[in-house]
Amino acid sequence: QVQVLESGGGLVQPGGSLRLSCAASGNIRRLSSMGWFRQAPGKQRELVASIDVASGSGSTYIADSVKGRFTISRDNAKIAVYLQMNSLKPEDTAVYFCHGDGVWHLSGQYYREVWGQGTTVTVSS
Repeated sequence: QVQVLESGGGLVQPGGSLRLSCAASGNIRRLSSMGWFRQAPGKQRELVASIDVASGSGSTYIADSVKGRFTISRDNAKIAVYLQMNSLKPEDTAVYFCHGDGVWHLSGQYYREVWGQGTTVTVSS
């Protein structure tokens, strides 16, 4: 069973920082990309950042709303990604979900996408 597990959420004051981590596991043969989505109460889930994994290019996408404050990176020794969040604002408060896209298991089974359980980020005084 392929899965992604995220961690690192918590409560921080405005202007503070958090680092989210996500690791994929389950005998993965190939994975296209990983990223972070977030969802605030009453709002649509939105893509925050993503990074290419399969190509090795490390190409990234950062949403305009967090550009200049958030960065995404990967660990080449593991199938893992990180989201460094700086200068946090109250509007960043949400549940953040790790996402894996285009996953191939060693058995040959294909997973269109895999979602983590979510980790809560709360930015408040």
